[in-house]
Amino acid sequence: MTQRRDEQAGSLQARRSTLRLIGAMLACGILGGGASPAAPPFVGAESPAMVDVGRLEATARRAGLRVVSGDRLVLATDRPPRDGDGIDDLPRIFTAAFERWCDHFQVDAGATAGWRAFGCLMADRERFRAVGLLPADGTIPDFANGYCDRNRFWLVDQANPAYRRHLLLHEGVHAFTLTLRSLATPTWYTEGIAELLATHRLEEGTFVPTPIPRHAGEAEQLGRIEAIRQLRISGASPGLAEVFATPPSARHDIPAYAASWAATAMLSGHPAHAETFRQLEAGPLDARLTERLAELPGWDGERAARDFDAFTDELDHGYDFARSSIEWTDGLPLTTRERLTIAADRGWQSSGWSLSKGQRAAFRATGRCQIGRAGAIELESEADGISLRWYRGRPAGRLLLAQWAAPADGGRPRFEVIAEGRAGRFIAATDGVLYLKINEPPGELADNNGGLDVEIGPIAPNTSR
Repeated sequence: MTQRRDEQAGSLQARRSTLRLIGAMLACGILGGGASPAAPPFVGAESPAMVDVGRLEATARRAGLRVVSGDRLVLATDRPPRDGDGIDDLPRIFTAAFERWCDHFQVDAGATAGWRAFGCLMADRERFRAVGLLPADGTIPDFANGYCDRNRFWLVDQANPAYRRHLLLHEGVHAFTLTLRSLATPTWYTEGIAELLATHRLEEGTFVPTPIPRHAGEAEQLGRIEAIRQLRISGASPGLAEVFATPPSARHDIPAYAASWAATAMLSGHPAHAETFRQLEAGPLDARLTERLAELPGWDGERAARDFDAFTDELDHGYDFARSSIEWTDGLPLTTRERLTIAADRGWQSSGWSLSKGQRAAFRATGRCQIGRAGAIELESEADGISLRWYRGRPAGRLLLAQWAAPADGGRPRFEVIAEGRAGRFIAATDGVLYLKINEPPGELADNNGGLDVEIGPIAPNTSR
Protein backbone atom coordinates (compact mmCIF):
# COMPACT_ATOMS: atom_id res chain seq x y z
CA MET A 1 0.00 0.00 0.00
CA THR A 2 2.83 2.36 0.85
CA GLN A 3 4.47 1.67 -2.50
CA ARG A 4 1.18 2.23 -4.33
CA ARG A 5 0.53 5.49 -2.49
CA ASP A 6 4.09 6.58 -3.38
CA GLU A 7 3.46 5.71 -7.02
CA GLN A 8 0.16 7.60 -7.01
CA ALA A 9 1.81 10.60 -5.36
CA GLY A 10 4.61 10.51 -7.91
CA SER A 11 2.14 10.26 -10.77
CA LEU A 12 0.12 13.18 -9.39
CA GLN A 13 3.26 15.26 -8.99
CA ALA A 14 4.29 14.46 -12.56
CA ARG A 15 0.88 15.49 -13.87
CA ARG A 16 1.04 18.73 -11.91
CA SER A 17 4.52 19.47 -13.29
CA THR A 18 3.30 18.77 -16.80
CA LEU A 19 0.31 21.04 -16.34
CA ARG A 20 2.54 23.82 -14.99
CA LEU A 21 4.84 23.44 -17.99
CA ILE A 22 1.97 23.54 -20.47
CA GLY A 23 0.50 26.56 -18.72
CA ALA A 24 3.78 28.42 -18.90
CA MET A 25 4.19 27.62 -22.59
CA LEU A 26 0.66 28.78 -23.31
CA ALA A 27 1.26 32.01 -21.43
CA CYS A 28 4.32 32.69 -23.58
CA GLY A 29 2.57 31.85 -26.81
CA ILE A 30 4.85 28.88 -27.52
CA LEU A 31 1.71 26.76 -27.59
CA GLY A 32 -0.32 29.47 -29.29
CA GLY A 33 -3.76 28.14 -30.02
CA GLY A 34 -4.06 26.30 -26.71
CA ALA A 35 -7.20 26.31 -24.67
CA SER A 36 -5.99 27.99 -21.49
CA PRO A 37 -7.81 31.20 -20.61
CA ALA A 38 -6.19 34.39 -21.89
CA ALA A 39 -4.38 36.59 -19.41
CA PRO A 40 -6.56 39.44 -18.09
CA PRO A 41 -5.99 42.96 -19.38
CA PHE A 42 -3.42 45.10 -17.59
CA VAL A 43 -4.91 46.87 -14.58
CA GLY A 44 -1.76 47.91 -12.72
CA ALA A 45 1.25 46.48 -10.96
CA GLU A 46 -0.91 44.30 -8.68
CA SER A 47 -2.76 42.62 -11.56
CA PRO A 48 -2.71 38.81 -11.44
CA ALA A 49 -1.39 38.96 -15.03
CA MET A 50 1.80 40.61 -13.76
CA VAL A 51 4.76 39.54 -11.68
CA ASP A 52 6.02 41.78 -8.87
CA VAL A 53 8.98 43.55 -10.48
CA GLY A 54 9.96 45.27 -7.23
CA ARG A 55 10.34 41.95 -5.43
CA LEU A 56 12.45 40.48 -8.25
CA GLU A 57 14.63 43.60 -8.37
CA ALA A 58 15.26 43.35 -4.62
CA THR A 59 16.24 39.69 -5.01
CA ALA A 60 18.66 40.55 -7.81
CA ARG A 61 20.33 43.28 -5.80
CA ARG A 62 20.70 41.04 -2.73
CA ALA A 63 22.34 38.44 -4.96
CA GLY A 64 24.95 40.95 -6.08
CA LEU A 65 23.77 41.04 -9.69
CA ARG A 66 24.22 44.14 -11.79
CA VAL A 67 20.84 45.91 -12.05
CA VAL A 68 19.98 48.67 -14.51
CA SER A 69 16.49 50.14 -14.68
CA GLY A 70 14.29 52.57 -16.55
CA ASP A 71 10.66 53.57 -16.83
CA ARG A 72 9.59 50.27 -18.40
CA LEU A 73 12.35 47.76 -17.71
CA VAL A 74 14.42 46.48 -14.81
CA LEU A 75 17.28 44.35 -16.10
CA ALA A 76 19.45 42.11 -13.95
CA THR A 77 22.63 40.57 -15.34
CA ASP A 78 25.68 38.65 -14.26
CA ARG A 79 27.59 39.94 -17.26
CA PRO A 80 30.80 41.65 -16.05
CA PRO A 81 30.77 45.40 -16.76
CA ARG A 82 32.76 46.42 -19.82
CA ASP A 83 33.26 49.88 -21.27
CA GLY A 84 30.92 50.46 -24.18
CA ASP A 85 28.93 47.25 -23.72
CA GLY A 86 25.66 49.18 -24.07
CA ILE A 87 23.98 47.45 -21.11
CA ASP A 88 23.19 50.71 -19.32
CA ASP A 89 21.37 51.94 -22.43
CA LEU A 90 19.02 48.97 -22.72
CA PRO A 91 16.25 50.24 -20.37
CA ARG A 92 16.11 53.56 -22.24
CA ILE A 93 15.93 51.78 -25.61
CA PHE A 94 13.28 49.44 -24.22
CA THR A 95 11.15 52.42 -23.11
CA ALA A 96 11.34 53.97 -26.59
CA ALA A 97 10.37 50.64 -28.15
CA PHE A 98 7.48 50.28 -25.69
CA GLU A 99 6.01 53.56 -26.93
CA ARG A 100 6.13 52.31 -30.53
CA TRP A 101 4.48 49.05 -29.51
CA CYS A 102 1.67 51.07 -27.94
CA ASP A 103 1.22 52.87 -31.27
CA HIS A 104 1.22 49.62 -33.22
CA PHE A 105 -1.37 47.92 -31.00
CA GLN A 106 -3.42 51.09 -30.39
CA VAL A 107 -2.79 50.85 -26.64
CA ASP A 108 -3.14 54.04 -24.60
CA ALA A 109 0.32 54.46 -23.11
CA GLY A 110 -1.13 56.77 -20.44
CA ALA A 111 -3.24 53.91 -19.10
CA THR A 112 -0.15 51.73 -18.57
CA ALA A 113 1.79 54.01 -16.25
CA GLY A 114 2.57 51.22 -13.78
CA TRP A 115 3.67 48.67 -16.37
CA ARG A 116 7.24 47.40 -16.05
CA ALA A 117 9.03 44.28 -17.18
CA PHE A 118 11.78 42.39 -15.40
CA GLY A 119 14.49 40.85 -17.55
CA CYS A 120 17.41 38.55 -16.76
CA LEU A 121 20.41 38.80 -19.08
CA MET A 122 22.32 35.64 -18.26
CA ALA A 123 25.91 34.61 -18.86
CA ASP A 124 25.53 31.74 -16.34
CA ARG A 125 21.99 30.39 -15.93
CA GLU A 126 22.90 28.48 -12.79
CA ARG A 127 23.60 31.68 -10.90
CA PHE A 128 20.04 32.85 -11.57
CA ARG A 129 18.63 29.46 -10.60
CA ALA A 130 20.59 29.51 -7.36
CA VAL A 131 18.98 32.79 -6.21
CA GLY A 132 15.47 31.93 -7.39
CA LEU A 133 15.35 34.22 -10.42
CA LEU A 134 15.14 31.31 -12.87
CA PRO A 135 12.66 28.69 -11.65
CA ALA A 136 14.10 25.20 -11.33
CA ASP A 137 10.77 23.42 -10.81
CA GLY A 138 10.03 22.71 -14.47
CA THR A 139 7.57 25.56 -14.94
CA ILE A 140 9.97 27.22 -17.39
CA PRO A 141 11.03 24.95 -20.27
CA ASP A 142 14.60 24.69 -21.48
CA PHE A 143 15.21 27.42 -24.07
CA ALA A 144 18.01 28.25 -26.46
CA ASN A 145 18.12 32.05 -26.38
CA GLY A 146 15.12 33.55 -24.62
CA TYR A 147 11.80 32.91 -22.92
CA CYS A 148 9.00 35.10 -21.58
CA ASP A 149 6.47 34.55 -18.77
CA ARG A 150 3.99 37.44 -18.47
CA ASN A 151 6.05 40.59 -17.81
CA ARG A 152 9.31 38.84 -16.96
CA PHE A 153 11.74 37.24 -19.36
CA TRP A 154 15.15 35.63 -19.60
CA LEU A 155 17.71 35.84 -22.37
CA VAL A 156 21.12 34.32 -22.86
CA ASP A 157 23.88 36.89 -23.25
CA GLN A 158 25.18 37.43 -26.78
CA ALA A 159 28.59 38.59 -27.96
CA ASN A 160 27.05 40.91 -30.53
CA PRO A 161 25.47 44.05 -28.96
CA ALA A 162 22.96 44.51 -31.82
CA TYR A 163 21.73 40.94 -31.59
CA ARG A 164 21.57 41.20 -27.79
CA ARG A 165 19.30 44.25 -28.13
CA HIS A 166 17.16 42.42 -30.67
CA LEU A 167 16.66 39.43 -28.37
CA LEU A 168 15.84 41.73 -25.46
CA LEU A 169 13.20 43.56 -27.50
CA HIS A 170 11.84 40.31 -28.96
CA GLU A 171 11.11 39.06 -25.44
CA GLY A 172 9.85 42.53 -24.57
CA VAL A 173 7.23 42.30 -27.31
CA HIS A 174 6.12 38.98 -25.82
CA ALA A 175 5.82 40.61 -22.37
CA PHE A 176 3.85 43.51 -23.85
CA THR A 177 1.40 41.38 -25.82
CA LEU A 178 0.90 38.75 -23.11
CA THR A 179 -0.05 41.30 -20.46
CA LEU A 180 -1.52 44.21 -22.41
CA ARG A 181 -3.22 42.35 -25.27
CA SER A 182 -3.89 38.95 -23.63
CA LEU A 183 -2.05 37.26 -26.45
CA ALA A 184 -2.71 33.54 -27.07
CA THR A 185 -2.20 33.39 -30.83
CA PRO A 186 -0.90 30.76 -33.27
CA THR A 187 2.87 30.43 -33.45
CA TRP A 188 3.33 32.29 -36.73
CA TYR A 189 1.87 35.48 -35.27
CA THR A 190 3.30 35.11 -31.76
CA GLU A 191 6.86 34.83 -33.03
CA GLY A 192 6.43 36.82 -36.22
CA ILE A 193 5.16 39.97 -34.53
CA ALA A 194 7.88 39.75 -31.88
CA GLU A 195 10.52 39.55 -34.62
CA LEU A 196 8.94 42.37 -36.61
CA LEU A 197 8.59 44.83 -33.73
CA ALA A 198 12.01 44.01 -32.29
CA THR A 199 13.91 44.66 -35.52
CA HIS A 200 15.43 48.12 -35.28
CA ARG A 201 18.42 50.35 -35.76
CA LEU A 202 20.01 53.00 -33.57
CA GLU A 203 20.41 56.54 -34.83
CA GLU A 204 22.62 58.53 -32.46
CA GLY A 205 21.66 56.03 -29.79
CA THR A 206 17.92 56.42 -30.44
CA PHE A 207 15.63 53.46 -31.16
CA VAL A 208 14.24 53.49 -34.71
CA PRO A 209 11.92 50.62 -35.74
CA THR A 210 13.15 49.02 -38.96
CA PRO A 211 10.88 46.09 -39.81
CA ILE A 212 13.04 45.30 -42.84
CA PRO A 213 16.69 46.28 -42.28
CA ARG A 214 18.05 48.64 -44.90
CA HIS A 215 21.39 46.81 -45.05
CA ALA A 216 23.11 43.90 -43.35
CA GLY A 217 24.95 46.16 -40.90
CA GLU A 218 21.65 47.27 -39.34
CA ALA A 219 20.80 43.75 -38.19
CA GLU A 220 24.07 42.05 -37.34
CA GLN A 221 23.75 38.32 -36.75
CA LEU A 222 19.97 38.39 -37.29
CA GLY A 223 20.05 36.42 -40.53
CA ARG A 224 16.32 36.55 -41.36
CA ILE A 225 16.69 37.83 -44.94
CA GLU A 226 19.60 35.49 -45.59
CA ALA A 227 17.61 32.53 -44.24
CA ILE A 228 14.65 33.28 -46.54
CA ARG A 229 17.00 33.65 -49.50
CA GLN A 230 18.62 30.30 -48.75
CA LEU A 231 15.24 28.62 -48.40
CA ARG A 232 14.29 30.01 -51.81
CA ILE A 233 17.52 28.82 -53.42
CA SER A 234 17.13 25.34 -51.96
CA GLY A 235 13.46 25.06 -52.98
CA ALA A 236 12.40 24.68 -49.34
CA SER A 237 10.71 28.04 -48.85
CA PRO A 238 7.24 27.68 -47.26
CA GLY A 239 4.09 29.18 -48.69
CA LEU A 240 1.85 31.42 -46.63
CA ALA A 241 -0.50 28.56 -45.69
CA GLU A 242 2.49 26.56 -44.41
CA VAL A 243 3.66 29.51 -42.32
CA PHE A 244 0.17 29.86 -40.86
CA ALA A 245 0.41 26.20 -39.83
CA THR A 246 3.79 26.56 -38.09
CA PRO A 247 3.65 24.10 -35.17
CA PRO A 248 4.37 25.10 -31.58
CA SER A 249 7.93 24.51 -30.44
CA ALA A 250 10.04 25.59 -27.51
CA ARG A 251 13.07 25.85 -29.83
CA HIS A 252 12.29 27.44 -33.17
CA ASP A 253 15.18 27.46 -35.62
CA ILE A 254 16.20 30.50 -37.67
CA PRO A 255 14.19 29.49 -40.80
CA ALA A 256 11.01 29.17 -38.70
CA TYR A 257 11.54 32.60 -37.14
CA ALA A 258 12.44 34.03 -40.55
CA ALA A 259 9.28 32.70 -42.21
CA SER A 260 7.06 33.99 -39.39
CA TRP A 261 8.77 37.38 -39.58
CA ALA A 262 8.33 37.44 -43.36
CA ALA A 263 4.59 36.72 -43.08
CA THR A 264 3.94 39.52 -40.57
CA ALA A 265 6.21 41.90 -42.52
CA MET A 266 4.30 41.25 -45.73
CA LEU A 267 0.85 41.45 -44.17
CA SER A 268 1.63 44.64 -42.27
CA GLY A 269 3.61 46.37 -45.02
CA HIS A 270 2.00 45.41 -48.32
CA PRO A 271 -0.50 48.04 -49.53
CA ALA A 272 -3.02 45.35 -50.52
CA HIS A 273 -3.08 43.74 -47.07
CA ALA A 274 -1.95 46.29 -44.47
CA GLU A 275 -5.38 47.69 -43.64
CA THR A 276 -6.91 44.23 -43.24
CA PHE A 277 -4.03 43.23 -40.99
CA ARG A 278 -4.57 46.33 -38.84
CA GLN A 279 -8.22 45.37 -38.45
CA LEU A 280 -7.15 41.88 -37.43
CA GLU A 281 -4.74 43.15 -34.76
CA ALA A 282 -7.40 45.48 -33.35
CA GLY A 283 -9.47 42.43 -32.45
CA PRO A 284 -8.74 39.57 -30.04
CA LEU A 285 -5.25 38.11 -30.26
CA ASP A 286 -6.44 34.61 -29.58
CA ALA A 287 -6.25 31.08 -30.95
CA ARG A 288 -8.67 31.91 -33.80
CA LEU A 289 -6.50 34.68 -35.22
CA THR A 290 -5.77 32.91 -38.52
CA GLU A 291 -9.41 31.92 -39.00
CA ARG A 292 -10.52 35.45 -38.12
CA LEU A 293 -8.17 36.86 -40.77
CA ALA A 294 -9.82 34.69 -43.42
CA GLU A 295 -13.25 35.97 -42.32
CA LEU A 296 -12.45 39.68 -42.69
CA PRO A 297 -14.21 41.38 -45.64
CA GLY A 298 -11.03 42.76 -47.17
CA TRP A 299 -9.07 39.52 -47.08
CA ASP A 300 -8.02 37.96 -50.39
CA GLY A 301 -6.26 34.74 -49.44
CA GLU A 302 -5.33 33.76 -52.98
CA ARG A 303 -3.70 37.11 -53.66
CA ALA A 304 -1.96 37.13 -50.27
CA ALA A 305 -0.45 33.71 -50.99
CA ARG A 306 0.89 34.93 -54.33
CA ASP A 307 2.14 38.21 -52.86
CA PHE A 308 3.96 36.27 -50.15
CA ASP A 309 5.68 34.06 -52.72
CA ALA A 310 6.70 37.13 -54.72
CA PHE A 311 7.95 38.83 -51.55
CA THR A 312 10.09 35.92 -50.38
CA ASP A 313 11.51 35.49 -53.89
CA GLU A 314 12.45 39.16 -54.28
CA LEU A 315 13.23 39.88 -50.61
CA ASP A 316 16.33 41.90 -49.89
CA HIS A 317 17.44 44.61 -47.47
CA GLY A 318 15.29 47.72 -47.60
CA TYR A 319 12.50 46.01 -49.53
CA ASP A 320 10.08 48.71 -50.70
CA PHE A 321 6.53 47.34 -50.55
CA ALA A 322 4.89 50.32 -52.24
CA ARG A 323 7.21 50.18 -55.27
CA SER A 324 7.36 46.39 -55.42
CA SER A 325 3.62 45.71 -55.17
CA ILE A 326 2.49 43.75 -58.22
CA GLU A 327 -0.68 44.31 -60.21
CA TRP A 328 -1.74 40.74 -60.89
CA THR A 329 -3.80 40.68 -64.08
CA ASP A 330 -5.17 38.02 -66.41
CA GLY A 331 -4.01 39.91 -69.49
CA LEU A 332 -5.25 39.84 -73.06
CA PRO A 333 -3.84 37.45 -75.65
CA LEU A 334 -0.77 38.87 -77.41
CA THR A 335 -1.79 38.80 -81.07
CA THR A 336 -0.27 42.01 -82.45
CA ARG A 337 2.69 44.25 -81.79
CA GLU A 338 2.20 46.27 -78.62
CA ARG A 339 4.09 49.13 -77.00
CA LEU A 340 4.49 49.89 -73.30
CA THR A 341 6.76 51.80 -70.92
CA ILE A 342 8.50 50.11 -68.00
CA ALA A 343 9.19 52.42 -65.04
CA ALA A 344 12.65 52.27 -63.48
CA ASP A 345 11.34 52.95 -59.98
CA ARG A 346 8.99 49.94 -59.78
CA GLY A 347 9.43 46.20 -59.38
CA TRP A 348 7.69 43.67 -61.65
CA GLN A 349 5.10 45.36 -63.88
CA SER A 350 2.37 43.64 -65.85
CA SER A 351 2.55 44.11 -69.60
CA GLY A 352 -1.20 43.52 -69.77
CA TRP A 353 -0.60 40.83 -72.38
CA SER A 354 -0.77 37.10 -71.97
CA LEU A 355 1.04 34.34 -73.85
CA SER A 356 0.36 30.63 -74.25
CA LYS A 357 3.00 28.09 -73.28
CA GLY A 358 5.35 27.59 -76.21
CA GLN A 359 4.26 30.77 -77.97
CA ARG A 360 7.13 32.60 -79.67
CA ALA A 361 7.52 36.35 -79.38
CA ALA A 362 10.04 39.12 -79.92
CA PHE A 363 10.83 42.35 -78.12
CA ARG A 364 12.90 45.50 -78.53
CA ALA A 365 13.60 48.18 -75.90
CA THR A 366 14.75 51.75 -76.37
CA GLY A 367 15.50 54.71 -74.14
CA ARG A 368 17.57 55.45 -71.05
CA CYS A 369 16.70 55.65 -67.38
CA GLN A 370 18.34 56.68 -64.13
CA ILE A 371 19.18 53.85 -61.73
CA GLY A 372 20.54 55.68 -58.72
CA ARG A 373 23.76 57.48 -58.06
CA ALA A 374 27.45 56.78 -57.49
CA GLY A 375 28.43 59.65 -55.23
CA ALA A 376 27.51 62.84 -57.06
CA ILE A 377 27.15 61.04 -60.41
CA GLU A 378 23.74 59.99 -61.68
CA LEU A 379 23.87 56.48 -63.10
CA GLU A 380 22.02 55.99 -66.37
CA SER A 381 21.32 52.76 -68.16
CA GLU A 382 19.92 51.44 -71.39
CA ALA A 383 18.17 48.08 -71.59
CA ASP A 384 21.39 46.02 -71.56
CA GLY A 385 22.31 47.42 -68.13
CA ILE A 386 25.62 48.75 -66.88
CA SER A 387 28.68 46.70 -65.95
CA LEU A 388 29.56 49.10 -63.11
CA ARG A 389 26.94 47.48 -60.86
CA TRP A 390 25.50 43.98 -60.78
CA TYR A 391 22.55 42.51 -58.93
CA ARG A 392 21.75 38.80 -58.61
CA GLY A 393 24.09 37.86 -61.41
CA ARG A 394 22.92 40.45 -63.94
CA PRO A 395 23.96 44.04 -64.70
CA ALA A 396 21.92 46.67 -62.87
CA GLY A 397 19.50 48.46 -65.17
CA ARG A 398 19.07 45.44 -67.45
CA LEU A 399 15.56 44.86 -68.77
CA LEU A 400 14.08 41.53 -67.63
CA LEU A 401 11.01 39.76 -69.04
CA ALA A 402 9.38 36.98 -67.04
CA GLN A 403 6.30 34.90 -66.37
CA TRP A 404 4.92 33.76 -63.02
CA ALA A 405 5.41 30.01 -62.85
CA ALA A 406 6.14 27.07 -60.55
CA PRO A 407 9.74 25.83 -61.04
CA ALA A 408 10.03 22.53 -62.88
CA ASP A 409 12.38 21.20 -60.18
CA GLY A 410 9.98 22.05 -57.35
CA GLY A 411 9.64 24.89 -54.89
CA ARG A 412 7.32 27.86 -54.65
CA PRO A 413 6.10 29.81 -57.73
CA ARG A 414 8.33 32.65 -58.84
CA PHE A 415 9.06 34.95 -61.76
CA GLU A 416 10.88 32.90 -64.38
CA VAL A 417 13.01 35.16 -66.58
CA ILE A 418 12.53 34.17 -70.20
CA ALA A 419 14.27 37.08 -71.95
CA GLU A 420 16.49 40.05 -71.09
CA GLY A 421 18.44 42.93 -72.53
CA ARG A 422 17.91 45.31 -75.43
CA ALA A 423 16.21 42.98 -77.93
CA GLY A 424 15.60 39.34 -78.69
CA ARG A 425 13.21 36.47 -79.14
CA PHE A 426 11.75 34.20 -76.50
CA ILE A 427 9.38 31.30 -75.93
CA ALA A 428 6.67 31.50 -73.29
CA ALA A 429 7.39 29.14 -70.39
CA THR A 430 3.76 28.80 -69.34
CA ASP A 431 0.28 30.13 -69.97
CA GLY A 432 0.24 33.56 -68.41
CA VAL A 433 0.94 37.26 -68.38
CA LEU A 434 4.30 38.72 -69.37
CA TYR A 435 5.87 40.85 -66.63
CA LEU A 436 8.81 43.19 -67.00
CA LYS A 437 11.15 45.16 -64.75
CA ILE A 438 14.50 46.86 -64.72
CA ASN A 439 17.05 44.87 -62.69
CA GLU A 440 17.58 46.70 -59.41
CA PRO A 441 17.54 45.77 -55.68
CA PRO A 442 14.00 46.25 -54.31
CA GLY A 443 15.35 48.57 -51.63
CA GLU A 444 16.97 50.93 -54.15
CA LEU A 445 14.03 51.78 -56.38
CA ALA A 446 13.15 55.14 -54.84
CA ASP A 447 16.10 57.02 -56.40
CA ASN A 448 15.45 55.66 -59.89
CA ASN A 449 13.82 57.79 -62.55
CA GLY A 450 12.43 57.45 -66.04
CA GLY A 451 11.89 54.20 -67.86
CA LEU A 452 12.33 52.16 -71.01
CA ASP A 453 10.01 51.93 -74.00
CA VAL A 454 9.38 48.33 -75.00
CA GLU A 455 7.78 46.86 -78.11
CA ILE A 456 6.62 43.26 -77.97
CA GLY A 457 4.87 41.13 -80.54
CA PRO A 458 4.13 37.54 -81.49
CA ILE A 459 6.21 35.63 -84.01
CA ALA A 460 4.12 33.73 -86.49
CA PRO A 461 4.84 29.97 -86.64
CA ASN A 462 7.36 28.88 -89.28
CA THR A 463 8.70 32.37 -89.85
CA SER A 464 12.23 33.71 -89.44
CA ARG A 465 11.12 37.29 -88.92
